[in-house]
Amino acid sequence: MPRRSAGILLYRLAPAPQVLLGHMGGPFWARKDDGAWSIPKGEHGDDEEPLAAARREFEEELGSPVPAAALIPLGELRAGSKLLTVWAGEGDLDAGAIVSGTFELEWPPRSGRVQHFPEVDRAAWFGLDEARVKLVKGQVPYLDRLAALLA
Repeated sequence: MPRRSAGILLYRLAPAPQVLLGHMGGPFWARKDDGAWSIPKGEHGDDEEPLAAARREFEEELGSPVPAAALIPLGELRAGSKLLTVWAGEGDLDAGAIVSGTFELEWPPRSGRVQHFPEVDRAAWFGLDEARVKLVKGQVPYLDRLAALLA
């Protein structure tokens, strides 16, 4: 059974469509940019509704509740080893003011030293073309779905 994940792709329309992405935190992503950004999302179990998980993860990763009045389902895709379900919502958020939750990781490996890293180390707004380069490949189809929705 694949692991399940859910997220929210926040977008704004002016001056042209832009999406809010988070740069993945931790030492594995620290020196990467292209292909190292993600839709705010996270795993959930069978006992949690995907939309509730998406809202929870957005707030955990960005430090703010979802600033969108309505959310539109963009469907489910296999992204790596996970099944990812995403909703789109129009809203605005100060990307420079995010406060992410953290995770623990033994770093350096086999050192016995556990460190805390932010889930998302920064967030930014990107136009759809630039977002295609920044986003991890498995999530790029959601940009196409959003573009079709906005057309």
